[in-house]
Amino acid sequence: MAAVQLTSSSCMIRGRSMASAAMGQYEGLRPAAFVVSTSVAPSRASFPRLSFRGLVVKSAVVVTTQYTTVKPLGDRVLVKIKSSEETTVGGILLPSTAQTKPQGGEVVAVGSGRSIGETKLKLSLQGGEQIVYSKYAGTEVELSGAPHIILKEEDVVGVLDSDDIKDLKPLNDRVLIKVAPAEEKTAGGLLLTEATKEKPSVGTVVAVGIGVLEEDGSRRELRVKAGNTVLYSKYAGTDFKGSDGSDFITLRENDIMAILS
Repeated sequence: MAAVQLTSSSCMIRGRSMASAAMGQYEGLRPAAFVVSTSVAPSRASFPRLSFRGLVVKSAVVVTTQYTTVKPLGDRVLVKIKSSEETTVGGILLPSTAQTKPQGGEVVAVGSGRSIGETKLKLSLQGGEQIVYSKYAGTEVELSGAPHIILKEEDVVGVLDSDDIKDLKPLNDRVLIKVAPAEEKTAGGLLLTEATKEKPSVGTVVAVGIGVLEEDGSRRELRVKAGNTVLYSKYAGTDFKGSDGSDFITLRENDIMAILS
């Protein structure tokens, strides 16, 4: 999933004017904050310089006003995206480029489920639940002026009814882990800066999902349990910050390499 913005508000060609008919399609577009300009000047020829401002193009799908509902199919869910924080904790206004991409929202509608062989499986999510989903999953749509996203249930990390990630209820084969603190010093006693601290790959399991979905439609319980200390793949999963500043990570069970004791 990606959203791309191009900007241009006016189009000027030095030395000649553009026909007004060609400019009609740009009327009413929102101005942007920066200018992209190009110029080409070979040694024996000179070409006009083009300057583009203010044209905003976004790859998200916009549902026109004649459609008032979106019904997801199969194992997909429609989620209303939680708005980004526009200010820091200290009250500093953040520009749009610095705002954290939201990874949570409210389930608006769910599909009928999916079939594995002759087994029909309903989705475990329901309308109104607050969820957390994988950062780059799904397809964004704009519905009734509000941002939404359509994604598969397997891209949903878990249900979160509070503002603290430690309360997350993982889905399916997902596991929530509280990350062990990084070492502050080297073995020789040298103090480590944040930039040089080794990313930890050890943590304590806080919560687990209902199990792995097998090919026959049955579920296998996860081999790890809450309270286990585990070693997991170094760059797997999705990182979160708890309300007390603690680090958490959610990942799939197959990203866990061992249980430590």
